[in-house]
Amino acid sequence: MSKPVNRGVSITGIEEFTNIKLGDPVRDAAGMLGVKEALKHGFKEMGVLRSMGALLKMNQKDGFDCPSCAWPDPENRSPVAEYCENGAKALADEATMAKADTNLFKKWSVGELSQLSDYELNKFGRLTEPMVLKPDSTHYEPITWEEAYQLIATHLKELRSPDEAIFYTSGRSSNEAAFLYGTFARAFGTNNLPDCSNMCHESSGVALGETLGIGKGSTVLEDLYEAEVILIAGQNPGTNHPRMMSALEKCKNNGGKVISINPLEESGLVNFKNPQHLSGTIGSGVQMADLHLPVQINQDIPMMKLILKKLAVLDGIDHSVFDHAFIEKYTSGYKALMLDLDQYDEQDLLNRCGVSEASINKAVAMLRNAKKIIVCWAMGLTQHKNGVENIREFVNLLLLKGALGKPGAGTCPVRGHSNVQGDRSVGIQHFVDEAMNERIRKHMSFEPPKNRGWDVVESIQAMHEGKAKAFFCLGGNFLMAASDTKYTAEAIEQCDLTVQISTKLNRSHLVTGKTALILPTLGRSEKDMNGDTKRYFTVENSMGKVSQSKGVLKPVAGNLRSEPQIIAELADAYFDYHPLDWKRLSQDYDLIREYIDKVAKGFEETSKRSEGHGYYLPNNVRNLDFSMLPEGKAQLTVNKLPEHQLDNDELMLMTIRSHDQFNTTIYGLDDRYRGVYNERRVVFINKEDMKAQGLQKLDVVDLTSSYDGVVRTAHKFLIIPYEIPKGNLAAYFPETNVLVPYNHYADRSNTPISKSVKVRILKRVDLSN
Repeated sequence: MSKPVNRGVSITGIEEFTNIKLGDPVRDAAGMLGVKEALKHGFKEMGVLRSMGALLKMNQKDGFDCPSCAWPDPENRSPVAEYCENGAKALADEATMAKADTNLFKKWSVGELSQLSDYELNKFGRLTEPMVLKPDSTHYEPITWEEAYQLIATHLKELRSPDEAIFYTSGRSSNEAAFLYGTFARAFGTNNLPDCSNMCHESSGVALGETLGIGKGSTVLEDLYEAEVILIAGQNPGTNHPRMMSALEKCKNNGGKVISINPLEESGLVNFKNPQHLSGTIGSGVQMADLHLPVQINQDIPMMKLILKKLAVLDGIDHSVFDHAFIEKYTSGYKALMLDLDQYDEQDLLNRCGVSEASINKAVAMLRNAKKIIVCWAMGLTQHKNGVENIREFVNLLLLKGALGKPGAGTCPVRGHSNVQGDRSVGIQHFVDEAMNERIRKHMSFEPPKNRGWDVVESIQAMHEGKAKAFFCLGGNFLMAASDTKYTAEAIEQCDLTVQISTKLNRSHLVTGKTALILPTLGRSEKDMNGDTKRYFTVENSMGKVSQSKGVLKPVAGNLRSEPQIIAELADAYFDYHPLDWKRLSQDYDLIREYIDKVAKGFEETSKRSEGHGYYLPNNVRNLDFSMLPEGKAQLTVNKLPEHQLDNDELMLMTIRSHDQFNTTIYGLDDRYRGVYNERRVVFINKEDMKAQGLQKLDVVDLTSSYDGVVRTAHKFLIIPYEIPKGNLAAYFPETNVLVPYNHYADRSNTPISKSVKVRILKRVDLSN
């Protein structure tokens, strides 16, 4: 085979500034400004009629599920606006009338496209037809669906082992698509099924599985209304999960308290203006957080140990602070936990976490008599070396307080992508589940592979080492989502074949294997027709409810196919003979759901029960059933303090989102809640650290990280003074993912350490470079 042509691609695009403007942070979340921004994006991308028609059907029982986050819908939904600003932006982004068609790829080489920013790439619009990038070419060119399937099948048949193929899944795929995708990978012969949860909530799944026996949260939406205290740790709901604010508002109206735990004080937890209420349009809104604990990055464990230690002292006096009847009946490990707390010095814990003692005492006072407590969390807890232990420490609080298995209490990991939990529920997992394998044998009549597959971190390493030759992506922007961007790019480029099933152009279509395919798919908001029959998907929200999603818009192009159809047609092209009727599965989603009911745990009569409000999958914690755990009890755990050992000139960086993005999708260049406009290449820093580093506002700097002798650099960032704990920095991803080492990740979950990266700031002398 001839050597592939040098395509000259950039893994980051041109690192240029875009004329930054600074203002005061907007302290009120949502409100009429949020409505204005939502409509502005929709009208610009879709036009007025298409935009309003879609918005009225989003998150409705006879409509489609929001393509953004996985926050659940209330039982009584607003008939006109059951969505938030970011959901409206996600819809506008997906349902745009702009098209990235053949003319675009004829005009632009992949090298030229790669020089653009991720924001600019996204703005080209929807992919409209299958495209192929051949080894000797610098431009994508059209290919028919049938030719694409045959090309992929040929590559797969040439692999020496099924384990040379990797099948990655984004969290926005439907249950039907994810199930077929996992089924095809296993029928092909591999468990190499990494998914986006490996990079975000895998730590949650491991921690909850170890302590409570299920890798999901235990709350339902109505629990938040009844809670006495809600802890929101390492999460920014005002930007990332705005509809959560309505649930917190109901909690506040019922007398509940909200404690925010985060290095940054986020606007959504300062004040919330609900645009569905008169008070949210002309009034002052609701002060959301009763207490903000500005914890140092990844010092949540010492903070929680201090809170638990103070509660234990009060319990020694009162003996009603902890729920001893619950502890005795349902938990194991109480004595070991108390002995562990005894060994710590309170002042040392206070110094480590960086929170004032007065604030800690306020938190203790709020928690002392509370029995209905919910802990909500996101990436601020999971993406650390000790991400699993972070979550286990918060679970300790719930177990000591007996705050599980009753209304108004429990665990609430807040998922990002809209069906990332459903993907896992229907079988997207790299590990072996022998019970599921037996159901596959019984109901699908083929032998699934018995060896554990690769997760995201392991897949990148395998590609980099030449152990994997074919890489599939069911949605997402893998290159920009993963850690260590340069290393990941090198890994992908080692492959012979890369395949992307996508709605829009992104950098993962440009940094590719020797041969690359783009297979364009329908968006969630679009009608999925099989002849005259309108088909629907199902999804699972972050609280375990399965419901239907029915697209309503005319597809933006006529040559798009649904994800399940693409997967099943590919399988039909690959297998000369197989016990599954893949052609029928490509057409009949009810048949797919029948298989899901038989193979995936907890699913039952899904086509029928997913109608209307939908149905909840089984959850052992809600029933206080811990029979699958040692001694048949929930586990109180002893967790070590984090140790980072920073050098004198190092600071701790956490990657964050702007208000104008969702995961790696950049909707715009503004972050109004933090007062930054028309720029993303910024780093937020404490004023005292600025002074110590000899920096001024808007100085241009490089950021470097050094792990295992490898220095990684993120070039050209602007210094922004901000209210952030001393010694801490924050900057947007994916621009700073290049700093996150691929081989440093959470123990037992392999989640990258994106929220606690040791970095140095290097001031640039020549601003022209």
